[in-house]
Amino acid sequence: MEIVVAILLICACGAGFVLFRRHTLPAIAQHSQEQVIQGKRLSVIIPARNEERNLPYLLQSLQAQMIPSSVQLEIIVVDDCSEDRTRAIAESYGVKVIANTSLPPGWTGKNWAVWNGYLHATGDRFAFLDADVRLAPDALHALMAAGDRTGGAVSVVPYHLADKLYERLALIPNLLGLFAFTSPMERSNPSKGLYGSCIIVSREDYEKAEGHEGVKSELLDDLNLGAAMLRAGVPVTNYIGHRCVDFRMYPGGIRSEIEGFSKGAVLSTGKLSGWTTLLVAVWLVGLIAAETAPFLLGTDWALPLAAGYVLYTAQIYYFLHYTGRFGWWLPAVHLLSTVFFLYIMLYSVYQVVFFGRVAWKGRQVEVGGRRKP
Repeated sequence: MEIVVAILLICACGAGFVLFRRHTLPAIAQHSQEQVIQGKRLSVIIPARNEERNLPYLLQSLQAQMIPSSVQLEIIVVDDCSEDRTRAIAESYGVKVIANTSLPPGWTGKNWAVWNGYLHATGDRFAFLDADVRLAPDALHALMAAGDRTGGAVSVVPYHLADKLYERLALIPNLLGLFAFTSPMERSNPSKGLYGSCIIVSREDYEKAEGHEGVKSELLDDLNLGAAMLRAGVPVTNYIGHRCVDFRMYPGGIRSEIEGFSKGAVLSTGKLSGWTTLLVAVWLVGLIAAETAPFLLGTDWALPLAAGYVLYTAQIYYFLHYTGRFGWWLPAVHLLSTVFFLYIMLYSVYQVVFFGRVAWKGRQVEVGGRRKP
């Protein structure tokens, strides 16, 4: 029986290697890229609601971008009714700042902010960036070049910077979310999504898919925007942002982290292909089984479960080299993050099933797009 358990854990852990693809944003070639993106005007649109902690890092990284001189860069920050110094900070960097108007019926907050940024943008290509993103000096150049190579819309899952202990609890949610974007089974998924923190797309393709207006009531704007792009005949390509695009998601405390992860935890699973969902479930069940090893010491199952724990731990360290900075010790005690993930899922179910709404940045957003003040 112990051998059977060991084999099952090896197979479950192997599901992670099937799901994960080291699909990093391609580096800039030194020869023809200057010509590829000549004549482009890029509008960077940043929706920002109470982002005084994050915004300076993004705007500083935008100022440091090394892009061809032929590319004209326009930076737009949409102040989404912030109650902190978001607007003042944006203005201090000399970028265009738009005060978002009151949210009309049928729109979710981020969709409305991004749409208003688009209405004020003059570029023939858009980069939609969340305020918590931080870019390497060649990131915009790499994004534009990737868009030219693949065509259509390109998004990046940023490298996750987790500085405090509560942020590092997101280790397992981060990996599970990443699987959804690197899984090879998603390539043919008609509901294939984009990752909303970092998207680049031409004006023509964005308008062909009706942009954020077409998904105005959707809580999962990025996943639904990607599906809308595909329906409009626009290709969708996702990368991971190792050494190019980073973010620090929740510096404001564990409450915002719980709200952020739980708002889409349940709903997002319905967008994945069946095979991706199955393999994620297999990987997760194996992980939880291996994490029971400390509680079964002295039993016949302890040895194979302990071996599974070591195997999963080594795999997690490998994945994190490309996907996030979570410290050196927490990946070794990943049980803490698994418990956090299970709490997130239960809290998400509690909000969606029993109340039909989720909390985010001081707003109550009902599933389906209605909002309560």
